[in-house]
Amino acid sequence: MQSSDDRARGAGDGPEPSAENRRDHGAPSREVRHEDPWYDPSALGWDEPYGAGSPAPTVPPARGEPDAAAARAREVYVEVQRSAAFQEVRGRYRRFVVPGVAVFLSWYVAYVIAATTAPGLMARPVVGAVNVAMLAGLGQFLTTFLLTWAYTRHARLRRDRAALELRWDTQELTRETRGGAR
Repeated sequence: MQSSDDRARGAGDGPEPSAENRRDHGAPSREVRHEDPWYDPSALGWDEPYGAGSPAPTVPPARGEPDAAAARAREVYVEVQRSAAFQEVRGRYRRFVVPGVAVFLSWYVAYVIAATTAPGLMARPVVGAVNVAMLAGLGQFLTTFLLTWAYTRHARLRRDRAALELRWDTQELTRETRGGAR
């Protein structure tokens, strides 16, 4: 007779477990096996004594002592950050984001305050079972989508081209500092 998982049962068909299930599950295992594919003791260095066959770890330079290439690259980025073109791109970004965030947060806070302090107003029916609270909640979603659309349009029309030119200029300047000018 076979069990439901298609394995043959023991000869007596009684409560006695088969030979493969007779081991003591409470006893500690003699061999620890890690079946985790991410566990690799040789990659972790656990199967070797410390320092055996591996190069000594390198110590990065101190923070106050950068190498010359990093210092030149830092100067390029500081120069670009101080440029009028970069300031213009950042200004365009701020002139859109600050008022947009202020308007959206004001609208959200007004919705929350109205929902908690004026339940009679929010429960007022507009059309059938739709009330003011439902329309205001859906308005939150609508303003989120409208603000996202306006942000992407503003970025595409007013900032992306200038930011791409800045990026190109920065890459050219860093290539020149590395001595790879073409």
